[in-house]
Amino acid sequence: MSKELNKKEGEKNEQDIQLEKEELEGARDQEKLEKEQEETPPPSADQLKELLIKAKKAEEYYERLLRQVAETDNLRKRLAKEKQDAIRYANESLIEQLLPIMDSFDMATAAFNTNCENTIESLKTGVEMVHGQLKRTLEDTGLTEINAAGEVFNPALHEAISRKETNESNDGTVIEQIRKGYQLNERLIRPASVIVATSPNSETEEKESELE
Repeated sequence: MSKELNKKEGEKNEQDIQLEKEELEGARDQEKLEKEQEETPPPSADQLKELLIKAKKAEEYYERLLRQVAETDNLRKRLAKEKQDAIRYANESLIEQLLPIMDSFDMATAAFNTNCENTIESLKTGVEMVHGQLKRTLEDTGLTEINAAGEVFNPALHEAISRKETNESNDGTVIEQIRKGYQLNERLIRPASVIVATSPNSETEEKESELE
């Protein structure tokens, strides 16, 4: 039993020694920190002034950054609205040019309803006038007609809806235009629908070449 007591007392002594060691190291660290604080001189007036200047500049930079962020956000919103308006009113200019033609249609309709004499001739004149106005308006926007009759068939501009045997035109020549084609500033909007000439012997020659 005495051995166990001696063992416990030895363990207790070791714990006390370790605790005293830790307390001593803590006291030394505290003493070192206090000494460093005593050795560090307080900032001078010039240093305080410089720190205040730097703090003021940092505040100015931060405020400037906030303004730039706000301006960027406002610019983004304005550009989005301008883009939306541009899409919404893209045809405004064209519509303004078409309104006089609409007025001509209204006047022609009114004249047709009130004047029964020479109705056909008046109607013909009114339609020709409106057609001319519309054609000039579209030409002013850059629209041009594709006149295919008599031209060599061009798949980039023409759409062959039929072929017709004939000896009066060369093979591959457009002999009739069924529907006009149009280009807008040299960009194809609609190909011309055409009938293309073919030689009466071309089909026979093709069959003979296939047999060979």
